[in-house]
Amino acid sequence: MELPSTEDLPCSDDTPVDNEDQNLLPNLLLFVLASIWAERMDWYFGVDMAVYHTTGVSPKVPVVPDGFLSLGVERKKGGKSRRSYAVWEENEIVPILALEMVSHQPGGEYEEKMAIYTGLGVLYYIIYNPEFWRRDRQQPFEIYKLTDGQYQQQIGEPYWMPEVGLGMGRSQQIVGGIEQEVLAWYDEGHNVYPLPETAMHQMREQLRVQKQQAQVERQRAESERQRAERLAEYLRSQGIDPDNLPE
Repeated sequence: MELPSTEDLPCSDDTPVDNEDQNLLPNLLLFVLASIWAERMDWYFGVDMAVYHTTGVSPKVPVVPDGFLSLGVERKKGGKSRRSYAVWEENEIVPILALEMVSHQPGGEYEEKMAIYTGLGVLYYIIYNPEFWRRDRQQPFEIYKLTDGQYQQQIGEPYWMPEVGLGMGRSQQIVGGIEQEVLAWYDEGHNVYPLPETAMHQMREQLRVQKQQAQVERQRAESERQRAERLAEYLRSQGIDPDNLPE
């Protein structure tokens, strides 16, 4: 069977995310990984990208993880950015890790996608469900490892993945001037890899600008209040009640 080229296949499934973290958190993982493995050229981390494979209903029907990691592939395939990831164009290397983030509308993370990743042979499957885990009767952060053809839930957080050489877990970090829970990489000693200093500097600068803007707005509001008070005093001096002006 002649397999299609990624040049002719959609890069995603065009399904919009229903909250900003579905895009933000995988991109933060990519950003930090680019710092941790800056010297390595044998990995690729995709965000909301179609993964085409031959273990499903059709090689033209992809699975689209919120994030995925492949090892032993070029960071830039042929020196170019990927539009999508086709296993048959990557020396049959499947992602070693897939990440799904559960949103307001359940997307089959615990059933259909788990079955797809099992058939594809993804070693680690991570499900992040910070808001709806009680609804789904699950835990907010779960890592599954493929063992003897079945996913077995792993215990411990952060969880060390020796085949990846990194651990993953949750962490409280400052993002865009706001502290929030994010997914983070960890070393073997359970030490978190924070956002790179350049990003932290940019975020601190953004916070400084926001504070300046807030101060300017407060000053403007105070100036308007004082102006209104002066106008009211002038009207009273002219025998006019400022609270009962004609329409």
